[in-house]
Amino acid sequence: MTQSTLFSFSRTGRLTAVAALGLSLSVLAGCATPSASSGVYTYDQAQREQIVRMGTITSMRPITIQKSGTSGVGAIAGGAVGGVAGAGVGGGMGNVLATVGGAVVGALAGNAIEGQMGKTSGYEITVRLDNGETRVIAQAADQPLSVGQRVQVISGAGPTRVAPM
Repeated sequence: MTQSTLFSFSRTGRLTAVAALGLSLSVLAGCATPSASSGVYTYDQAQREQIVRMGTITSMRPITIQKSGTSGVGAIAGGAVGGVAGAGVGGGMGNVLATVGGAVVGALAGNAIEGQMGKTSGYEITVRLDNGETRVIAQAADQPLSVGQRVQVISGAGPTRVAPM
């Protein structure tokens, strides 16, 4: 296949291919996002005995939970989209420079977007246990909790969770 044949797709066809690639990679990246939810257990955490302690929420502070690092899927998808978009610009050496530049800018943008997608709203929850001890647990803001509410603090076989009684 010659270079002229490779890029002979119509502009609409190239944009459709780029959109499909970006959407596919976004879906894959979303599948790899870990959860900080109190209601999500991994397969290895299921059917394990855990310790339950009772307590009362004394304070809650909104936080942002951010996934550490990126998988690289955003950079790859962005680079592919940017490269294809750049390939439609100019001719000769200008086309090569536009393709490479588009790929680099796309990779940077894709990585930044993936980093933003790895953020979740959460709470830092302070619980005064019935035995007088105080514990602080950070988790996703996926359950209605409030100061003064009686809760269970569940720990062992993975992360510690705060759940309504």
